[in-house]
Amino acid sequence: MARDHRRPLCSVIPLFLLLFPMLFVVQCKTLKRDVKALNEIKASLGWRVVYAWVGEDPCGDGDLPPWSGVTCSTIGDYRVVTELEVYAVSLVGPFPTAVTNLLDLTRLDLHNNKLSGPIPPQISRLKRLKILNLRWNKLQDVIPPEIAELKQLTHLYLSFNSLKGEIPKELANLPELRYLHLHENRFVGRIPPELGTLQNLRHLDVSNNHLVGTIRELIKNEGSFPALRNLYLNNNYLTGGIPAQLANLTNLEILHLSYNKMSGIVPSSLAHISKLTYLYLDHNLFSGRIPDAFYKHPYLKEMYIEGNSFRPGVNPIGIHKVLELSDSEFLF
Repeated sequence: MARDHRRPLCSVIPLFLLLFPMLFVVQCKTLKRDVKALNEIKASLGWRVVYAWVGEDPCGDGDLPPWSGVTCSTIGDYRVVTELEVYAVSLVGPFPTAVTNLLDLTRLDLHNNKLSGPIPPQISRLKRLKILNLRWNKLQDVIPPEIAELKQLTHLYLSFNSLKGEIPKELANLPELRYLHLHENRFVGRIPPELGTLQNLRHLDVSNNHLVGTIRELIKNEGSFPALRNLYLNNNYLTGGIPAQLANLTNLEILHLSYNKMSGIVPSSLAHISKLTYLYLDHNLFSGRIPDAFYKHPYLKEMYIEGNSFRPGVNPIGIHKVLELSDSEFLF
């Protein structure tokens, strides 16, 4: 059998060290591309975290440990940066474009900082990225449609920024996407129904924006949102009623429609969603009565109904506490 010359030298070093400890002192080098990229970031932004970024090699050099928040892996004869987690350290300034040169990144977490300006379209270069967490910054402008080129992305957190424009339908081209957090921004227009084609999407939160349209438009395509568990549409300008077809989202556990301009009756079919646990209908224009099936539902813990035009005698369900689910609960 022909010898595989691609075998990583680093992976066989431990065996040699055990057999001939005095003869072999070999260390993998960090790819120059990654060393250059992180040193550019270190020099240009003056991040607070750099007090722990000692030396020139972000993966560690000799007695120096890897830089704080930097995770490296061995690929072939080199070490590459695969994770960059620098959050809650008051990073100030534009999104560091040099990050897009770290082509082996699988996780990029810069949340809870003060980054401003747009997300650069060069983000599309990070083809191996699975988790992108930019929430709690001051990012502006639109979501670059180039994000849709990150085909391995499973988690996208852009909430609590100042992003604007429409939610790009290109996000429907992310086949592995499971969690999409876009709440607390300035998005306008309609929620793209194309998102319903995402076969793995479990959590969709577009609350606290300036979105319009109807739920009927969102689920107009047959088989929409087959894996969706949590749907947050609250605090927008949605109109129309709750379509009976919403019951086709059989995995739904949380439905949050509060503070919109929706109207009509609550269809009894919604009570047939077997896993439904939290239902928020409050502060809309709903009328009529709540079907009895909701009060017999085995899993429904809370149902908010205040601020509507329901008939007298309609009662809420459960002890009402504000349901607050942080983004961190959906990281894995």
